[in-house]
Amino acid sequence: MKKNIYDVFEAHFPENTDATFIETDDGSQYSYAFLAEESARLARFLTDAGITKGDRVAVQVDKSAEVIFLYLACLRAGFVYLPLNTAYTESELSYFLENAQPSAVICRPPSEAFFHTRKNTQLIQVFTLACDGHSGSLVENSRSSEAEFETVASDADDLAVILYTSGTTGRPKGAMITHGNLAANGLALQAAWQWQQQDVLLHALPIFHIHGLFVACHNVLLGGSKMLFVNKFDTKTMLQLLPKSTVMMGVPTFYTRLLDDKDFNQDVCRNIRLFISGSAPLLEQTFNDFKTRSGHTILERYGMTETGMNTSNPVTGERLAGTVGLPLPGVSTRIVDENNQPLAGGVGALQVKGANVFKGYWNMPEKTAEEFTDDGYFMTGDLAELTPQGYIRIVGRNKDMIITGGYNVYPKEIELLLDEVKGIKESAVIGLPHKDFGEAVTAVVVVEPGQTIATDDAIIAELKQQLASYKAPKKIIVVPELERNAMGKVQKNRLREQYFKLYNS
Repeated sequence: MKKNIYDVFEAHFPENTDATFIETDDGSQYSYAFLAEESARLARFLTDAGITKGDRVAVQVDKSAEVIFLYLACLRAGFVYLPLNTAYTESELSYFLENAQPSAVICRPPSEAFFHTRKNTQLIQVFTLACDGHSGSLVENSRSSEAEFETVASDADDLAVILYTSGTTGRPKGAMITHGNLAANGLALQAAWQWQQQDVLLHALPIFHIHGLFVACHNVLLGGSKMLFVNKFDTKTMLQLLPKSTVMMGVPTFYTRLLDDKDFNQDVCRNIRLFISGSAPLLEQTFNDFKTRSGHTILERYGMTETGMNTSNPVTGERLAGTVGLPLPGVSTRIVDENNQPLAGGVGALQVKGANVFKGYWNMPEKTAEEFTDDGYFMTGDLAELTPQGYIRIVGRNKDMIITGGYNVYPKEIELLLDEVKGIKESAVIGLPHKDFGEAVTAVVVVEPGQTIATDDAIIAELKQQLASYKAPKKIIVVPELERNAMGKVQKNRLREQYFKLYNS
């Protein structure tokens, strides 16, 4: 039976649709009834503008309640929603436009001119949405559209979202996520985390990746519950809202910054049912310090852009520091050796399988085939082991991807730019443990004989002209040469070992 993911959400709306769905940090409240009307209005407007089922709609705007209604509108209309990090530079955006070929772009007003100049042979319509969510051509032009729309029937295998993730050559890959993927993962999380209508989520995450958009918002929608919608993490704001919340989701940085504030204590957390951490490794010290200060044990889980959430520590039961728990309902995991054979013990490659796993990479059938085993398991690229309790512990990555502040960074993209910097002969970019960011992007470079290079600040500033700021190195380390193995491959593991305590000594 055809079922759009929006239909799944709608079936879980509260009986009283006047109940609040979103409350923003300026005090504005939006009900489930408003959600239904506004998403219908936007779906009608975009459909009347000529966008059709399967067309990509690229969105690069600031966080606001209106963006959630836009996302739901795209789902209802059968469009493929394409969220883009607001930190992406024009160079990065040009690649996404060329690769995804969107039929429409919704952007911040200052970016409108750029997107108009990047129109390709396919007609791209450009609409704007201001940071307050109340102005811009999208809102202004759609006001006259009827707030009625029949949700487009969609198969489980139909695309709902494309999310770009780093590629092994530095070229981002578009992960194709279906209506069925979203439904399977959302319902599994709702059950595993025992989400109830009375829950109130404190939402301070960005909404251009899976954590803030899928994991957070989908749980609220499937619970028919409420979220306190904060534009960005601010410790004082969080301390004011925690007593009004029952669930908080965050990256490790959120938890370290709460711990840094003397006003954070058990009383502030008195109504919290669940603290959840993800998108980057949570240091065991943070796990223990938070438990001591707040009286709460953080629940850590594990997921990927391509799969949504795969595992979770339990709501009821022991939560182990340094682990990501057990497979979620409907998810199969296994740890294998270099011959793809299951391991009885020890460290191996983690593979996952289930209805949550994505359809493949956009326009990259060969790459898609490479990432799946013959029996349908997705090769995550992460190395893992099982604890005596059967919990999964992620111990590293057999790919060099860095996760900093919850964002994926692939070193090759940065290395290509570093190698063009005057005086740099070659470079290796690694991730090192960092209290706030999980991992800090760090560049190790070799200088050309007889040459000098600019200061760290100058090089980093130059890189930020071409990269999103979170991808730029925090530090640049100069070495005489990069250690290589017999095959000539740079030994990044040795570099990580050598500078392991650089940010936490």
